[in-house]
Amino acid sequence: MNAVQCKMARVALDLSARELAAMAKVSPDTVSRLERGEELRERTVDAIRAVLEAAGVAFIEENGGGPGVRLKHREQK
Repeated sequence: MNAVQCKMARVALDLSARELAAMAKVSPDTVSRLERGEELRERTVDAIRAVLEAAGVAFIEENGGGPGVRLKHREQK
């Protein structure tokens, strides 16, 4: 997950940086630093990514069109 993917995922889920930080048990500044492209510990990035994936985000790796995100299909109830 890169900086842009993190921000796109957070916005797609309508989460503030503070909300995402609380869910991932990191500081809001940590989320901001990640979204600015600063290097963080791998386990910190993994924790943030896990929260976003659990909330329904699928990360798209570089495939010629660039990395991105999409929301996972949710079944209608």
